[in-house]
Amino acid sequence: ADTIKSDKGLGFKDYNLAGNGIDASDRDGKINIQTYPVKGVYMPDAIAAFTVAGNTYIISANEGDGRDYSGYLNEARIKSLSLDPTAFPTATTLKQDTVLGRLKVLTQDVIGDTDGDGDIDELYSFGARSFSIWDAAGNIVWDSKNDFEKYFETNHPTFYNCTEGLASKKDDRSDDKGPEPEAATVGKIGSKYYAFIGLERQGGIMVYDVTTPTAPVFETFISPFKADGTSTDAGVEGLSFVPAKNSHTGKNLLIAAHEVSGTTTIFQID
Repeated sequence: ADTIKSDKGLGFKDYNLAGNGIDASDRDGKINIQTYPVKGVYMPDAIAAFTVAGNTYIISANEGDGRDYSGYLNEARIKSLSLDPTAFPTATTLKQDTVLGRLKVLTQDVIGDTDGDGDIDELYSFGARSFSIWDAAGNIVWDSKNDFEKYFETNHPTFYNCTEGLASKKDDRSDDKGPEPEAATVGKIGSKYYAFIGLERQGGIMVYDVTTPTAPVFETFISPFKADGTSTDAGVEGLSFVPAKNSHTGKNLLIAAHEVSGTTTIFQID
């Protein structure tokens, strides 16, 4: 029978570091990516492994998710929490809806009350709004930082952090998990390896060349967005890469399943 050999926590992402900034509010009426005294918890919704030069690496789509059961909820908006005045001297400002007040974080019974006095000393939000590459021992070797939110700010601002691929719901997910990286797979094309990261609420698929796992390069974005503010496919939930040798067309294929639109799409990867 299979046995668990070991386990390792993936740690946290510091949103206060340059390049890691996030848009934390859905009530500020604008795209506003800033650094904040908050950490993101790496909570992969999907992982995929690939081997380069004899070394195995794992990519993770860092969606993040809370627990909401009958009688138990482990997420809260920052504005509802008691923040330690020493750790957060500007708490009054941070708790405004246009700053951090709306951002959902883990409750203090899970993490955050480091000294046990009943208030929050550290803030931890769900997911990391990115995809990461880890070595076989579970050590992080690369993270996409805030590439996704920056990409949509520049290239698709009308669909930025939207819900269900709708421009009418732009910025709606900023207080949750942003572009929400959900699905992940890796495909080898020729001598190169490509990571495909499906974005659930945002929609679309990010493609990176990960042939050098410590220095991936953004390749392209497979966009579902239409000029009328809707999307052809919405809510990427799963991805599967089919190499040309296994394909019924003799071409490399990427299959995407979408939970919101209820569609399955097959892309030919040239």
